[in-house]
Order: sequence, then structure tokens, then C-alpha cells
Amino acid sequence: MIPRQTEGWGLHPHAWAVLLGLLCLLGSPGGVRAGPNEIELRGVITQADHETYVEVPFSVPENTERLTVTFEYDRSNRTVIDLGIRDPNGFRGWSGGNRSTFTLASSDATSAYIPGFLPPGEWRLILGVPNIRKGASASWSARVRLDPRGAPSPGSVFHEGAVRTGPGWYRGDLHTHSGHSDGSCDSLSGRRVPCPVFRTLEAARAAGLDFIALTEHNSISVYPELRALQAYYDTLLVLPGREITTFQGHANVFGVTSPLPFQLGSARAPTLDAVLDAVQAEGGLLSINHPGMPSGEACMGCGWTAPIPDCRRITAVEIANGGGLRLTGSAEGPLSGLPFWEGLLDRGCRVTGIAGSDNHDPDAKGGGQAPVGRPATVVYAPELSQPAILEGLRRGRVFVDLGAPAGASVDLTVASGKAQAGMGGTLFTRPAARLRLTAIVTGLPDATVEFVAGGGGKPVARTPVPVLGRPEVTAELRPGPGLKWVRADVRGPDGRLLLVGSPVYLQNGSRAVTESSHNGQGTVTLRP
Repeated sequence: MIPRQTEGWGLHPHAWAVLLGLLCLLGSPGGVRAGPNEIELRGVITQADHETYVEVPFSVPENTERLTVTFEYDRSNRTVIDLGIRDPNGFRGWSGGNRSTFTLASSDATSAYIPGFLPPGEWRLILGVPNIRKGASASWSARVRLDPRGAPSPGSVFHEGAVRTGPGWYRGDLHTHSGHSDGSCDSLSGRRVPCPVFRTLEAARAAGLDFIALTEHNSISVYPELRALQAYYDTLLVLPGREITTFQGHANVFGVTSPLPFQLGSARAPTLDAVLDAVQAEGGLLSINHPGMPSGEACMGCGWTAPIPDCRRITAVEIANGGGLRLTGSAEGPLSGLPFWEGLLDRGCRVTGIAGSDNHDPDAKGGGQAPVGRPATVVYAPELSQPAILEGLRRGRVFVDLGAPAGASVDLTVASGKAQAGMGGTLFTRPAARLRLTAIVTGLPDATVEFVAGGGGKPVARTPVPVLGRPEVTAELRPGPGLKWVRADVRGPDGRLLLVGSPVYLQNGSRAVTESSHNGQGTVTLRP
């Protein structure tokens, strides 16, 4: 307990609380170092601090991109401590007793706090004390994490931990827009207005999605709203996304909230590598958008024309876009991203095929607009969390849903002898070894599995899904020379493509011998 007055020192009782907090920082002007980028502040509040404000200083170094405070205190005896913060230039926010943790960055901030540049110098944590009883004292501690620019930050996660635990297929939309870029919808009076963010999240919830990314064009202004809305939409994982929109193509970035260069071809981003450097430095991933779209006056830069010197740095390609599907009526039409994706796969690039609605109006019911969630990207992950979904996209155990009934899925395993690999995996094969392809299809009893192999994406086998028993389809394939991948797609009774699976990648030490030609892919034997 801190005394009200100490003889000889002549300090006001309130100053003692501040002094004790500062003594905890002795030896370091910015606090006790708790880790490489962390400062720990400690102190004690007494009844002398009742209905006062204690300001505890700490130092923020230059080039800090994100500041995160986690605060704890002794709540016994009905003690209450409110929380706020100041930077060297002024007030940055006040959450009172509503939060025990908050974050600020140039791109976003927790509700009640102001995003923006984090100036170096002396900051102050503000502790408001609306109540502490006579004779009581309450210890407190604050952990301040300071993430430098260019370092992956856990603060880019809008939801800490998992929205849902347990492994499974998680369905999401990786390409949507709101009024923070060019999304619009009707207001209550019927006027066309920039569409509020919550309307897109509500559409995702109504569509039964597990995750969604809002991908505004080059803009980061949406992140504070998404951080706040994630707390309400706590059954839906909201991923930080952005559409890097250039004159040479568009690309979505996931998992990054920091500013990124987008002026491709300028001094700020001379080449695609400069963009990729910034994305990967922040722990994000990049997906090329709608590469089959035309570029020109109708859609400036929509098609992909930028050189890709190292395709290993590209995580994904949008093989189906909702706008393209609406305009052509098919994922295999003239705007399809499938040929571009397969061309990369044939080059040996291990790139995951994904999809997104590209929705600009959550009320859209027709025309060139696709509803939120159509098409969808379905990711197998150990849990529904940002790290798990992003890692699932990297690993490639993913399929694209182009409009199948709810709950439909496809999975593929390719085996050679005792070795086997699933979607996104690599199967090492011996020369002339036969491959056994096994596709498991659920929710589509009248469908047909189409096994597709590299070298132009030609089908090498087709067989219907069994109506009774286990929904398993198998085939055998002797790979031809240079065959790098094989995948399983699913078509409906009318022949329309419904599901597109990710490839299993094939690798061997020498060329396999082809017994006979079948679209240049090798010999195929169907099993009954």
C-alpha cells in the first residue's frame, strides 16, 4: 500500500502511484523489456488515486508500425481501472473499462482508438480510476508490443484464436467490395450509395459462409470497421484482404493490414517482385485475380499482363470470378482463369486455384453481379482461424465450388505403390509406375468425376459417382513424359462444371514410359 504522505519527500499521494510505476521501469526509460519487441509496465493503485487519472510514460522507437497493449489488474474489492492512451502529439483513444487489450496501427485500430502514424517518442498509458475502496490497493501490469515496419504482426488478425475448432472443409468468399472502394447498394430511400461494410458481412452470414475477405482496391480504410464488426460477427472469420489494382493486372493480398505498394511500373514498385517483397515481408500471400479478363477501356488492367519471373512466389490464382461467370454463364467460357492457371501448373508452378464472387452489391440478384459466396473457395483446415485458412491456401488442399448444392465436396488421393499424396501434396513416383487415382465426392450422387492431367488440362478419365455405397471413384494412370500434376473435377448431370479440385503434384527422377497415347497424358485404365 502507498501512504498518503511521506515525511521529508513532500510528494502528493497521487504522485506516489506514478513514482511506483516508474520505479518498476528503473534501468529502462521505456519500461522493462519483456521480449524483443515488448515493454512491460507495472504499478499499484491505491485509494489515494480514487477518481484521478494516472499517466504512465513509455518510449516508442522510430519505424514502429503497430502498438498493442494488453492490460491486467487486481479487480478485487470492486476496484475499477479505465484505459486510454496518448501519443507525443495528443490523445489517441479511450476504451474505459470495456477492453483489456487494444491495438493501433497506421492501417487500423481497435474501436475507440484512432488509427494512423505512430510517432516516436514518449507515449502515455492513461489509467482512470473511477473506484477503489478505502484501505485497498490494486496492482496492475501492461504489456506493450511494438511491431516494427516490415515485420509480420499478430495485430493483423481481426479475431484472436479460432472462430471454430476442429478440422473440416471451410467455405468462404475471397473477393468482395464495399463502399470503401467501388461497392454500392440502395439506401433505405432507394438512392444509390457507397455500400456499408456490414451489408457484405450480413450477406456472407446469410449465405452460410465460414470466412470472407473484403478486398478493396488498394485501400486500407476498411480495416478499422472490419476489426469492430468481427467482434459482432463472431461465427464468421473476417480475413484482412486487399485488391492490388495495377495497369498490368489485379491481385488479391490476404493476411496483411500494413500499407503496400501498388503503383506497378513506377519508382515505388518497378516490378512485381517489389510488391511480392512487401507482401511476404508481412507474412501475407498473393493471388492473381481474373487473369482471363480483357484489359482495355472496358476494364483497365483487369487481365493479367505483368511478367512473373518467379512463379514460386505466387500462392494462388483466381480460376473463377463471379462477374465472369455471370457474363458468360460458364467457368469454362472466354473469361475463364482455368487456362492461365493450368499454364502455370505446366511450368511446374505450385499454385492453388481459388475463386471469389467479386461482389460489389450485396443485394445483387442478377445481371453481371454475382451474389456473395458464389463461387466459393473451400479450404480444408484444422480449425477456422486466420493462420489455419491462410496455411490451407498455401498447402493447396482446396477446391472451388462453382454452384454445387450445399455440402458438396471433392477430395483426391493419388497413390503409387505404398506412397500416396492428397490435394496440394507431392507424389514421388518411379519410372513407368502406375498411378491409382481415388476421388471422394459427397453431396452429388448424380455427378461425374473427371480426372484432368497436365499438358493443357485435358481430361484423362470420366466416370459417374456411385449412387449407392461409398461415393468413391477410382482410375489408373500411367503418366506420360513430363507429367507434373493431376486433379479431380466434378460435373453435374447436365455436364456443367460444379467443383474444381486442386492438383496432386507428380515428381520422379527420370521420364516414365508411356504405353500408348491418350491426349498426350498416358494410359488410363478405369476400374469398375
